Amino acid sequence: MKKHVLLYKKLSPALLARLENEVEVTYIDDPASDSLARLREALPQAHGLLGASLKLDAALLDLAPQLEAVASVSVGVDNYDIADLSRRGVKLTNTPDVLTETTADTGFALVLATARRVVELATWVRAGQWTASVGPKHFGTDVHGKTLGIIGMGRIGEALAQRGHFGFNMPVIYHSHSAKPAVDQRFGARHCALDELLREADFICLTLPLTKETTGLIGAREFELMGEDSIFINISRGKVVDEQALIRALQTGQIRAAGLDVFEREPVQTDSPLLALDNVVATPHIGSATHETREAMARCAVDNLLAALRGERPQNLVNP
Repeated sequence: MKKHVLLYKKLSPALLARLENEVEVTYIDDPASDSLARLREALPQAHGLLGASLKLDAALLDLAPQLEAVASVSVGVDNYDIADLSRRGVKLTNTPDVLTETTADTGFALVLATARRVVELATWVRAGQWTASVGPKHFGTDVHGKTLGIIGMGRIGEALAQRGHFGFNMPVIYHSHSAKPAVDQRFGARHCALDELLREADFICLTLPLTKETTGLIGAREFELMGEDSIFINISRGKVVDEQALIRALQTGQIRAAGLDVFEREPVQTDSPLLALDNVVATPHIGSATHETREAMARCAVDNLLAALRGERPQNLVNP
């Protein structure tokens, strides 16, 4: 008898057929909407869950006594109580690696867009305000040769360092739990304390996961350590940053600009002061949002889930 999977993310026809070949599938269109009731009704029969952006709390898990595995189509797992899943004997998997390069592309796109004021000046041109040669009032700042500071030197941090070092001749400094000799050697990088990085870097990029330790890591004190020409980039998680402190730093000119793909609340509120600032480039959490990468992530999640339901060890097991 086939095991039962609740799917709450649309898959390509090929991936859906592959999943249905091994398990019974119930598709929940949008578990955050009216379909939540349908999800609740189906949970008692579920052996596996596959999707993203659903917060699995204890109340939902209590409805799924047969649950064996959760395959998250994401690299971040802050929506899950990992300890609780482990206590219940439920395997949690994610999809690292496949989104590394795409997310690093997004991060460097934000570096370039903020430094050269791309969005601001493109809007200015569209509004018909370009009537003469641009002067210092509209100048940006160079990227090549500037110091790239990366907070969190995991896979995405390394991919960002590669782009900065080899593509733009940027000195790379980074802060992480420990030094990484291979990173130091490959990119001529230097491990340093957080405060030192904040003082020295021209571009400060967050690429670390959201944990109890990293929540609110960057606040008023940290923005005060940055220089007035600093550009702040966040492609990690919004709650790593005190958003009100960031807004004040941008409004007062404490830092030059910010490129943000993540926010404390998503979607970002339409009345957020961030959206009224010319020195902010805001994107809607598009770090991995390409057709190729999202398909690769979904394929990885299907592989993980099917392996777990067969009793095998999934390649990307979060809670071994």
